[in-house]
Amino acid sequence: MTSQDLNSLKVSRDRLLTDLHYTCQWGTGKRWGENTTDTGMRRLALSDTDKQARDWFVETTKAAGCTVTIDAMGNIFAVRPGKRSGPPTFAGSHLDTQPSGGRYDGILGVHAAVEMLHVLNENHIETEFPIGVVNWTNEEGARFPISMVSSGVWAGQIPLATAHDLVEVTPPRTETLSAALARIGYNGPTEVSHTAIPMAAHFELHIEQGPILESWNRKIGIVTAVQAYRWFTLDVRGRDAHTGTTPLSARADALLTAAKMILHSHRIATKLGCVASTGILTLEPGSTNTIPGHVRFSLDIRARNDGILDKAEEALRRDFAVIAAGEDVGGLNDGATPGKACQVEWRTDSVSSEIDFHPDCIKCVTESAEGVFGAQAKELTAEMVSGAGHDSVYTSKVCPTSMIFIPCKNGVSHNPEEYSTPEDCALGAQVLLGAVLRYDRLRAEKAGREY
Repeated sequence: MTSQDLNSLKVSRDRLLTDLHYTCQWGTGKRWGENTTDTGMRRLALSDTDKQARDWFVETTKAAGCTVTIDAMGNIFAVRPGKRSGPPTFAGSHLDTQPSGGRYDGILGVHAAVEMLHVLNENHIETEFPIGVVNWTNEEGARFPISMVSSGVWAGQIPLATAHDLVEVTPPRTETLSAALARIGYNGPTEVSHTAIPMAAHFELHIEQGPILESWNRKIGIVTAVQAYRWFTLDVRGRDAHTGTTPLSARADALLTAAKMILHSHRIATKLGCVASTGILTLEPGSTNTIPGHVRFSLDIRARNDGILDKAEEALRRDFAVIAAGEDVGGLNDGATPGKACQVEWRTDSVSSEIDFHPDCIKCVTESAEGVFGAQAKELTAEMVSGAGHDSVYTSKVCPTSMIFIPCKNGVSHNPEEYSTPEDCALGAQVLLGAVLRYDRLRAEKAGREY
């Protein structure tokens, strides 16, 4: 196909958004507006509602002429045949959400890829190589606490046993990932491996999840890289004691100690130009008149490169030990009564190094955006680095990969009010379609040169 032919293909905005909102009946979350679709999502990985969305995906892609394969992590691969044999060029994302998430994070990327299939079929397009659509399992890490875990196993970066043995962090906190796969019938028979299910390339459309595109008045983010991040779980152990009878000087208050650590993580992040957050905090025994003796909290630190992240982790490990001992760090004890020491233990849950996307894929996204916007492309697009992790992080380790961002209102994500306009959703899907087809053409050109 010529560039003119590629530019003439158009996605259906109405079909894309109708399908997206239709599947959001499964796991509908908190209402935030008056419109029918003004609700968030709570569709945790491998839940009953996730099964319903998965079933829709399988049925829809089969109806579009795809062969569907499910692996032992529940990843779903739908492949439309091409003229030649070879690994498919994939597009996709994930259907699971945060506990209080929105309708676009991940979900849009899957639906845009499905819309790509519809456009190819209705225009009777026969691609040179197979084209695939993928739904990755537990990308969010919100239920089973390793994000992008299934693409990580597929890429050979996370052991299958480690992933299967993960225990949910949401109530009732009893089901393993392996048991959840079996319960909803998505423990597929296929090996989880990039050799068993190879990809020629992976493209992913996603909302930006930040305010940059909106503030710059840009419509498309051409994603060139993803920053590094590390997830930790910290256990702070002190001593349970009566709040009324125990003097401040005699307390080993695990919660007070943890609070100082969390505040200090913010200070270190500010100093080093990175970010740090705590999203989960639990304490025991959980009584009004008992000083907490055990606190567990999550720590998520992220930076543009691994070197900054190394410095942040080194500083936090050093300073948290001092804080736990009851000593002062940066004035955290100013105006307070020194107490007894606590102990702190670290567990590393997930590590993702900085990555750069493949120049061929970036080129295809750039050319696709130019085909969509014409002379306005430079004013309406921007190269950018992703601050969030995505399954494309792991696919990039074994195959050419890139991502496409669209704006989201006020930069809000992981929130029921997450929103992207129908126009922007369609523009993103259009760029995705063009990028995948350009990559297919590029593969054919390279294959011709090899012959």
